[in-house]
Amino acid sequence: MEVGRFKTVWEAINAAPANNRNRYTIYIKAGVYVENPWVPKEKINLMLVGDGIGRTILKGSKNVVDGSTTFTSATLAVIGNGFIARGITFENVAGSVKHQAVAVRNSADMSVFYQCAFLGFQDTLYTHAGRQFYRECQVAGTIDFIFGDAAAVFQNCDIIVRKPDPSQTNVITAQGREDPRSNTGISIINCKIYAGADLAPVKAQFKTYLGRPWKMFSRTVFMKSFIDDLINPAGWLEWDKGFALTTLYYGEYQNTGPGSNTAGRVKWSGYRVITNEQEAGMFTVDKFIAGNTWLQWTGVPFFPWLS
Repeated sequence: MEVGRFKTVWEAINAAPANNRNRYTIYIKAGVYVENPWVPKEKINLMLVGDGIGRTILKGSKNVVDGSTTFTSATLAVIGNGFIARGITFENVAGSVKHQAVAVRNSADMSVFYQCAFLGFQDTLYTHAGRQFYRECQVAGTIDFIFGDAAAVFQNCDIIVRKPDPSQTNVITAQGREDPRSNTGISIINCKIYAGADLAPVKAQFKTYLGRPWKMFSRTVFMKSFIDDLINPAGWLEWDKGFALTTLYYGEYQNTGPGSNTAGRVKWSGYRVITNEQEAGMFTVDKFIAGNTWLQWTGVPFFPWLS
């Protein structure tokens, strides 16, 4: 189905069959679509295909300052399981002064974003729930711009830190695991972490951290990734004084680049430099999101282990 048959992306999604066992594809041709569609629970196995990053653009501006909640501010919200998006830019253009303003909120189990871009400032990508896979994507923001409590794996992605307001500090992740029995977290593998064009000339003026604990059992790992020199030597930031420092799980494994030096990292008991391949393997596509049982049916490339 082409979105050209409809006036909006939302109309095309609404016309898709409910509870469809087979993949249903909506092609969204190049252009800028200013709207806030959502993929409801019954719209399973839906695929949105665009003409590429920067060509097919879904744009919204809802934000907390103007009356939305973080949850309702998303430019695109996804609930239906088995969702796939390819070749689309999702953007929230509210700006840094509007605080929380989500580009995508993803609550879909076994969901995939391939060659997509997520652009915003604070709270860009809400990895809300379910098993999620992001491959060859761009995620750009300032504060907590990858957050939530899904089991989310990022492979071969660009994580781009933007210039914040003068009083702000950049934090890439804010993972929200509340139950120590939950197999959730953020796993960043073979990605590139660097300053965007707006931040790069002034990066020495701002502090940037890999993450901070949104909830008590926050869990995040950076593995085999390139980390540029914008990251503060401490690496990680407290959420509130002393909160979750003994219950969180933050790990780094075989990263490279000037920002990957762990000598000056925080001394929290919940933080570790991972040296055991078996421990690192817990956060791979195969072990963390059981990707070997479902990703091969999506047509999206992936590596099940650490490389």
